Amino acid sequence: MRDLGVVQHGAGILTEPARAFDLPAERDEAERIVDELFAAIERIGQVHPFAKGMGIAAPQIGIARAAAVVLPPDDAPAVILLNPRITNRSGEMDEQYEGCLSFFDVRGLVPRPLKITVQATVLTGETTTTEYERGLARLIHHEIDHLDGLLYTARMRNGVDPIPVEEYRQTGRAWAYE
Repeated sequence: MRDLGVVQHGAGILTEPARAFDLPAERDEAERIVDELFAAIERIGQVHPFAKGMGIAAPQIGIARAAAVVLPPDDAPAVILLNPRITNRSGEMDEQYEGCLSFFDVRGLVPRPLKITVQATVLTGETTTTEYERGLARLIHHEIDHLDGLLYTARMRNGVDPIPVEEYRQTGRAWAYE
């Protein structure tokens, strides 16, 4: 992933909160960064398929700004997140394996809420509120964590460690929601 322009675990930018955009004043800057995120997704997608969807946050490409893009696992349109913050979380949780482009060789069991409400800003400066569920909620929560300077390992239960990707592949566990 490093060769594809993804900042790797240990870099300070991954543990620092990203700076919010002043929209619409910084619209051009936000558009440029979103374009860079889509270009990174394109490069990465040529090397690795993502059956469960994928996302990338601006700090992962070396830009400390509050922007992320999430590709849902189906053919739904990409979710562009600018200045996102989670305003509500369901009490109902589940625990699924997650991976991260910034340390791609391991996977970890991460508990997350099954439903989140996210407030974000659009390029024109208006605020939107959207509810996400299940797998898409997990993907979006993961990317918002990046913008807050958190890696998924910070969300794992105490005493649970990430496992090598080879071992994860042997589990055969796809995300399952009832």
